[in-house]
Amino acid sequence: HLYPILLSELFGCRADEDLTEASPYKLLNKEDVVQDMKTRAAVSDFSPVKQFVLDYPDDEILLVFDREFTYGQSFYLALTPEAKERILHVSQKPQIYEELVVKSPEPQAWIPLGSELEIEEDSTKFSRDKLRYRVSRARRDFGAPVSFSDHVAVDDVHKCVSFKDEKFTIKLMEKECEVQAIPILSNSSAQTQWEYPKNMCTQYEPRGFSMEEKENYRQSEKLRKFMNTVAPSVFRALQQNHIMDVFVDDWRTLGEDVGGKVDTHLKEYQSFTDLNYSKDKTISHINWHPSINGIVAVAMVERASLEERIDNSTKLLLKHPLILFWSFSDPIKPQLLLECPDDVLAFEFCPSDPNIIVGGCMNGLVVLWDISAHVDRLQGTRPSGGRSTSVSTETFDLEEKRKNDVPVVHYCAISAIESGHKAPITDVQWLPETFEVSSCNGKVGGDKFHQSLHRSHLKLISLMFWDIRAQRVGVQPLSDKKQRVEDNPYSVLDTFSHLNLTWKPLLKVRGPLSVNAPIRASLWNDGELIHTDWKLEKDNDSGRLFSCKPLTYVIAHDGLINTVQRSPFFKDIILTVGGWTFALWKDGVMEGALMQSPCSETKYTVGYWSLTRPAVLFIGRADGSMEVWDLLEKSHEPSEVQNITIDSITCIKPFFSKLHFLALSDDLGTLHVVQIPWTLYNPSSNEKLKIGKYLEKEVERLLYFMKRMEMRGQEKNSMEAEEQRKKMVSLTDGKI
Repeated sequence: HLYPILLSELFGCRADEDLTEASPYKLLNKEDVVQDMKTRAAVSDFSPVKQFVLDYPDDEILLVFDREFTYGQSFYLALTPEAKERILHVSQKPQIYEELVVKSPEPQAWIPLGSELEIEEDSTKFSRDKLRYRVSRARRDFGAPVSFSDHVAVDDVHKCVSFKDEKFTIKLMEKECEVQAIPILSNSSAQTQWEYPKNMCTQYEPRGFSMEEKENYRQSEKLRKFMNTVAPSVFRALQQNHIMDVFVDDWRTLGEDVGGKVDTHLKEYQSFTDLNYSKDKTISHINWHPSINGIVAVAMVERASLEERIDNSTKLLLKHPLILFWSFSDPIKPQLLLECPDDVLAFEFCPSDPNIIVGGCMNGLVVLWDISAHVDRLQGTRPSGGRSTSVSTETFDLEEKRKNDVPVVHYCAISAIESGHKAPITDVQWLPETFEVSSCNGKVGGDKFHQSLHRSHLKLISLMFWDIRAQRVGVQPLSDKKQRVEDNPYSVLDTFSHLNLTWKPLLKVRGPLSVNAPIRASLWNDGELIHTDWKLEKDNDSGRLFSCKPLTYVIAHDGLINTVQRSPFFKDIILTVGGWTFALWKDGVMEGALMQSPCSETKYTVGYWSLTRPAVLFIGRADGSMEVWDLLEKSHEPSEVQNITIDSITCIKPFFSKLHFLALSDDLGTLHVVQIPWTLYNPSSNEKLKIGKYLEKEVERLLYFMKRMEMRGQEKNSMEAEEQRKKMVSLTDGKI
């Protein structure tokens, strides 16, 4: 009556440490074993012999260390008191309890029944050797444009004309059609004579009681009986109002309680495009104006490959890229144009002053704009026919903009070319005003900061830190100021004139990083996610500063990661989108993803968290469709898939005020603004608490899985070492 068991490191029973070959026995308390089965349930090591343990009459169960793996495991249990006494007092080899031994099936001989002949007949076999062809072309022909044309068939060319095969037909065997029977409906109406409404009674002076009448009523027996009769009902109603909110909107919560069919479709509210500024271009970034409702800005870039950019470099230099400001009040033409030195891949409004805008260009330059002179136009307080404040006669594009009467704002400052980025800038972020980054080692502090625009910093994805504060300079002569005004043909504000072409970063950190925390960052490259620290470390030998090694490194996706974003409700939860999947991660638990979506049929291009619901995600696809994921409803597939456009979705940016909008852009240069339905922006009861518990369970699952993998690895190593030891012993015995 013995049973082999694989025991974890519980009850102080470690193989070759607590139990050895010289002392292989240990008595386990029955209550401890029962408690372990209750706590760990099916994953308990004693679950296969649960009934034997419960029926065991004694208080202690014998556990024996089996060093030689006689019964297939490191330990075995004595399931009866007789077996325990026999093992402890009689020196005989115990017999295993045969009913509980699980034997592996033995392979049997294959008995053919004729199916192998059918497989042999349906299999494809090559009757001749494969032909090999080698195609080559001259190097000068590589990259050359290719044009196709019709070719007349000659003697050595066969003409293959399409024709209809009359022998091939497809018969429709079955077809599904929907039929619904409804009663006959009829409409009827009745018209009645309407009369002018009149008041039935009118009171001009309030009627009241005199002091004597009031005193008589207070002392009356009738009033006392009435108060005693209604007092219990009033007190009960007050208690119910205190316990339950009587002002709750029952209609609003009816959909959650009933769980019926609700509308989850994204409804297009407005779309913006322009024949001049959006033609042959795509949208690289979207931003809503932080203080003016109904204003959305988009960055337009050329839709061209690297080879096409090189071939058309001269043409692109003459045509300045733009950032367009669109307004809901006038969807025909943009309200404002920001002129860029190169294609802008990302731009952000300053949190303390929305009139200041920073952008990152494809050529590695950092750009600043000041739109304070055009705030009235964006707010709609200035007539649309107002005169533009920008002056430029250098290019044909600016002449066209002036004809359309759309103001063009030239950039105030750009970074120094020799000190900037060597690659495209794909993201820019403003540091909080209470943070200060040391230019020596990247250490973060905040004691010297005040609530002021010129105390702000700028952090970029490269990663480089930039300071826009004015430098202390002496008083300039009047002649210098006059010369500076004369050299300003664009009428640009001198807000950042001290930075133009001389702007250098305070701190450089090597590696393409995306800012995720004050001193933490994540690196993505071909699906690889790296969690690192931007603070520089000092070499003890040379004294030079260098970037620290990554904290964690995982292969997150099967393609280039295009989105790394923190949840607005859980600051330690990160969303990554790349390839054909998206995943959720947690700071400090980077061994694996808390959740990873199944592989999609279409590549994912962008993702964004919902700003009002913790469980909702918006994922854009390359086929122009939008996936809406509600993790409270289901996590194995999207809750809603809706086609928005015919081309790839490039950017997503939600916004909410009185109405909840979602701005989407496609590869054709069109901006779509869709309205989010009520069910996707109104959180359910305790939604944040529920999704928090879900994420905690996923963390526990991941840690348990990693622990089990580590334990299995240790067991495998110990078994391999034991087998190696046995081989060495057998070889030694053979030599002797």
